[in-house]
Amino acid sequence: MAVKSKRAWQRMLSGRRLDLLDPTPVDIEIEDIAHGLAFVARWNGQTMGDWAYSVAEHSILVEEIFSRRQPDCDPRWRLAALLHDAPEYVIGDMISPVKAALGVEYGQMDERIAAAIHQRFGLPARIPAPIKRAIKSADRLSAWLEAVQIAGFSRTEADRLFSSPGPDALRDLSIRLRPPRETRQAYLDRFARILSLIDADRRSGK
Repeated sequence: MAVKSKRAWQRMLSGRRLDLLDPTPVDIEIEDIAHGLAFVARWNGQTMGDWAYSVAEHSILVEEIFSRRQPDCDPRWRLAALLHDAPEYVIGDMISPVKAALGVEYGQMDERIAAAIHQRFGLPARIPAPIKRAIKSADRLSAWLEAVQIAGFSRTEADRLFSSPGPDALRDLSIRLRPPRETRQAYLDRFARILSLIDADRRSGK
């Protein structure tokens, strides 16, 4: 008798069925990602305000910080920054201590889904190390701002956990809290804008 392989399906609102253990690019849609991330709360929901601070909003901020610090980069890497937490649309967001306690299996699932997402949208399955480090740096700056503005951390505590951003790194940036439908649309708009930059580069032969 054949042994059935394990499957972990998630049905999306688009009708796609994503196998979390063996994800394929064909089952990934940006509308599903935007919708899911707009309803996933950062910081386990322990933030101030009338709306949860979503992973979609965080992703928009990380892309903004990354782009400010890398103004002349290939726009594909701006897309990679926007999608840096995209797997969380199906596996959720977990604070770092929980991720560490879960061990390698959570990380491996995240990596498989991320690779499928990258392939779906024309990115390499694995982002080049220097770009990955730059995105991670932008992610930490975002975390510092979130910690101080909405998560109840003192600046001293945030400096210790996320590193001090310096006086100009986050100039004119602030945390936005808005209804999920607005954040979802903002995420889709940013995605479309970056795709237009990528297309323009391709047409120009860059």
